[in-house]
Amino acid sequence: MKENFGDTKELIDIKEIKSNTVILKDGSLRQVLIVGGINFSLKSEEEQQVILSAYQNFLNSLEFPVQILIHSRKINIQKYINNLIEIKNKETSPLLQSQIEEYIEFIRGFVAENAIMSKNFFVVVPFSPININVQKDLTSKIPFFSNKNNASSEQQEEDKNFEENLIQMNQRTTQVIDALASIGLDAVVLNNEQLIELFYNYYNPETVEKESVLKNK
Repeated sequence: MKENFGDTKELIDIKEIKSNTVILKDGSLRQVLIVGGINFSLKSEEEQQVILSAYQNFLNSLEFPVQILIHSRKINIQKYINNLIEIKNKETSPLLQSQIEEYIEFIRGFVAENAIMSKNFFVVVPFSPININVQKDLTSKIPFFSNKNNASSEQQEEDKNFEENLIQMNQRTTQVIDALASIGLDAVVLNNEQLIELFYNYYNPETVEKESVLKNK
């Protein structure tokens, strides 16, 4: 018996990514910050207490929820190995060629037995528009109103609402960035390309990782 499977897109809540913002199917917005880390264990006890207090103040200052994520992923070192092979091929000294080859084999063996992971820290800032376009819901059910002009008008209204909501979204994000800076943490908003890569890697964990653009922040 043939089973009917839904489109994979139906399982993903993302409708669109634009203006460095994730637009969900319910109309709410998300911006994602990648946050640099600090070596907490190397800080003195007094410095640690200051950081903890600042972090507590950061959480208490928020008037909206945020999501804090740690994303671990396996690093693809094939490009690094390819560069070593190119260096070896250009090397004229047989001794250095042999040493480079031994190093390449060592790296391959080490990675085969020990997965090399990278960790990225993210803060997801949400914004949910309060207004609901009742007229749009009503006219969508009446065939007479479902014409090209109406569709164009609805798109213009949707674009206008997005720009207005984006202003408030950006204000929230700036507030979070400034608050994190007070703790000594650098935070940067992911752009469209970085967001696409992030979600691609998230939904395709078994595929070969693409070259990271997240580090070029």
